[in-house]
Amino acid sequence: MALSDLVTTCLSPPVHYVICKLGFEKKDTYDINNILSENGEVCWQAVTEHVCYLESDQSVDYIKSIRSLGPVCEAVNLHFKSLSKEQFVVRYALWFHWTNYTELFLEVFDVLQYTQTTEVALGLMKLTSCLERALGDVYLLVGKDCPFLLRDLLASEQLAVVFGQAVMNVLRVFIGSPYGLNLRNVLWHGFASPQEIPAKYCAMLLFLTAGLGQLLQTYLLQTKCILVHRPYVIFVGIEEIDVFPDLNHETLSIAEELVKPSSFVLKTMSPFWMAALTAFKQSRYADCVILLLPQLEVGLRLLFTTANKCPNRFLTAEPSALYTTFDEMLAKHLDNEEVNQLPTVLEEPAMEFLWDFLNHQEGPRIRDHLSHGEINLKAFPREVANQIVAFAITLLCRFSDEDLSAFKEHMVIKPLMNCASCYRSRFHPSSRLKKQVLECMKSIQLWPELPTVPEEHVQTIKGLEGNAEASSLILKISEILSELQQYTPQNCYSSDDPVNSVLTERLLIELCDMRISTLYSPRPVLEILMILRKVSTQCHQVSEQVITSTELRYKQWINKTLRSRQRHNYLRMLNSIKFLSPVLRLILVFITLELVNVHLVCKKNPSDYQQYLKFLKSVLQYTENLVTYTSPEKNKWDETMEITNKALMKIRKISDRKLMLMQLAT
Repeated sequence: MALSDLVTTCLSPPVHYVICKLGFEKKDTYDINNILSENGEVCWQAVTEHVCYLESDQSVDYIKSIRSLGPVCEAVNLHFKSLSKEQFVVRYALWFHWTNYTELFLEVFDVLQYTQTTEVALGLMKLTSCLERALGDVYLLVGKDCPFLLRDLLASEQLAVVFGQAVMNVLRVFIGSPYGLNLRNVLWHGFASPQEIPAKYCAMLLFLTAGLGQLLQTYLLQTKCILVHRPYVIFVGIEEIDVFPDLNHETLSIAEELVKPSSFVLKTMSPFWMAALTAFKQSRYADCVILLLPQLEVGLRLLFTTANKCPNRFLTAEPSALYTTFDEMLAKHLDNEEVNQLPTVLEEPAMEFLWDFLNHQEGPRIRDHLSHGEINLKAFPREVANQIVAFAITLLCRFSDEDLSAFKEHMVIKPLMNCASCYRSRFHPSSRLKKQVLECMKSIQLWPELPTVPEEHVQTIKGLEGNAEASSLILKISEILSELQQYTPQNCYSSDDPVNSVLTERLLIELCDMRISTLYSPRPVLEILMILRKVSTQCHQVSEQVITSTELRYKQWINKTLRSRQRHNYLRMLNSIKFLSPVLRLILVFITLELVNVHLVCKKNPSDYQQYLKFLKSVLQYTENLVTYTSPEKNKWDETMEITNKALMKIRKISDRKLMLMQLAT
C-alpha cells in the first residue's frame, strides 16, 4: 500500500489539536450582541478581552486565546448563517471597501451558507491573501517598504498605530504567527485537508475584516489621510510560458480519472484536485491555481521526504522548526548540507519548470504573487492556469503505483508528457540573455533599411574624412573574427564575406539553441551572466538610438532644416554606421560564445578569473560610452571611432592571451 493511501493528515499532532480541537473545548454559547452593536459595528473591546497573555513577558498566550475565542467564532458563524444575502450586503458590504475587493468577501459569505469543505478552504486562502495586501496598503500610510512576510506585517508598529496593538494581537491568533492557528500558511502550503479547517474560523476572519474597515475609517477621518491601493502585478511575457498545448474537456476528464490511482495525490487531498479541475472547466482560473499549487507542494513534499529518507519532514513543523516548503524542496542541499535527492527523482526539465514558475526573479513567481494578494483574481490569465494544470497532469502520470502506460500513451496526454520531458528554462539569467541577444540582433538588422542621403550630396560637403578609418576598424573586426570562427558552428556562414557572412542572426540562433545547464548555477556563473546581460542591453540601446537619430536627421535633411554643422554630423553618423553595425554584431557573437561556455568560468584560477572579470567590465564600459556618444544629445561620432579602436585592441589582446571562456572549451 502506498504512503499516499496511509496518510490521514499532514498536520502534526500538536498542530492538529490547535486547529481541529482547541477552539471547540469551551462549550458555552456566546451572545453575538456582546461583540456587535445595534448599528452593526464590531465592539473591539469585547473581542480583544478574549486574547490572553503570558504572565512571564506579556506576550500572547496563543493556546488560551484560541480556547477562549472558540465560542466567539461559533457565535459569529451562526450570526452570518441567520442573515440573508441582502441583509449581509446592507450591514457589511461598505466595511469591505478598504480591501479593494468587496466582491470576494461577499462570495465568502455565500460559501459559509453551504459549507462545502473545499470551498471554505479556498475562501480562506483568497480572503487571507487579499487581507494581507490591504493591510500592506494601510502599512504604507504610516511606514515605507512594506514587509514581505505576513508575520512581520502583523507584528509591525505601523499597523499598531492605525488599529491598536490589541486588535493586531487578535489577528495574530488566527493568521501570521506559527504559535497561533496560522490558517493562511497551513492552507497555502498544503498541510490542511478540506475537512480539517473549521468554517467558523473563516466566518471570524470575515467578521474581523469588516471590523478593521470600521477602525480604518475612523483613523482616516482623524488624520485626513487617503488610502492608496498599490497596483496589481501583471504577468509580462505570457507567450513565453506557453509551453503545453491548450487543455480541452477530454484532457481534463482523463485528469480526473488519474487523480485516484496516482500516488502523487494523498487520498485526503483528492477533493482539492477535483475542485481545481472543475474550476478550470468553469473558467475560474485563479481558483483553479490557488487550489492546485498547495497540492503540487504536498505531492512534491511526499517525493522529497521519500527520496531524502526524512519522513518526519512530511508533516507541519512545530513553531520552533521550519515547514518543508517549495523553497527547501527546490534547493540544492538539505539543511544538514547533504545533497537534495528530489532533482534526481523529478529530473532536470521538471525542476526547471518549477524554478521558472515559482522562483526565478524574472519569472511569473505565481505562488508568491497569489498568496500575497498581488494579483487581480478577476483577470487571472487562462494561459498561466493551463500551464500549471498541464504540468500537474504530467506528475499524476509519472508518479503512480499502478501501470498508467495506457494513460501516458493516450493521444491527448502524450503531447503533455513530451512537452514536460523537453522543457528548458525560460527565466534563468542565461535564458534571458539569449532572448536579449536575439532581440538586439533584430534591431541591428533594421539598419540597412534606414534612409540615407544620396551620394552626390555627400560629395558636396568638403572635409569629410573617415572612410579610411572605418575600413581600418572593419579590418580589425575581421582579424578578431578569424580567431573566433574556430569556436563557432561551421555550417553558419560562407567564406566570401568574412564579416557579414559570419556575424549573422542565423549563427546567433544556432548558438542560442545550445542547451546550458541552469539548475543551481554557481556564483561566478551568475556574476558573468549579469555583466553580459548589461553589455547586451547597452548594445540594444545604441542600435535603437542610431535608428531614431538616422530617421530624424534624414527627415530634417529632406526638409532642409539642418544647419551646416548638423549636416556634417549627420554624414559622420552615416559613415560610423559602416563600422558600428559589424562591431555590435561582433560583440553579440562574443557574448553568446561566452554564454555557451559560461560554466567553464569555474575552472579559472582566482587570478585569471579577476582578469577576465576586469576585461568584461571594460567591454561593458565601452558599450556604456557608446550609448553616451551616440545619443541625440551628444552626437560624438569621431570619439565613437576612437573608443571602438581601443576596445577592439583590448578584445584582440585577451583573445591572444587565451583568456576567453570559449578558448577553455578546446
